[in-house]
Amino acid sequence: MSAEETSRFVRVRVDLVVEVHDPDALTGAAVARIEDDPELPDAERVHARSAVTEDTAEAIASLVDPFDLVSEVPGVELQQASWSTEQIDYDPDSPEWGPYEDDGEDE
Repeated sequence: MSAEETSRFVRVRVDLVVEVHDPDALTGAAVARIEDDPELPDAERVHARSAVTEDTAEAIASLVDPFDLVSEVPGVELQQASWSTEQIDYDPDSPEWGPYEDDGEDE
């Protein structure tokens, strides 16, 4: 396939596992971002504040911005992004979490 025949669009998948050492700091940062967002309507602000204070996964989701991951990559423009967070049981010794495990899809 020539360069002209290939798609200009690339899907990037990233799977991160983070450990929350200070839930209060995390929640505080999420609430601060919500409060500082001038474009967020008041009704959504109340809902967002409640969500991040009740669930650390929601707090992380409110602070992680896919645009930040690619905003300084030369020659690319983010077209679409979606992400989710969830609390998980994590065993770093489990083969499920190996650094080179594929997701079962053919490349």
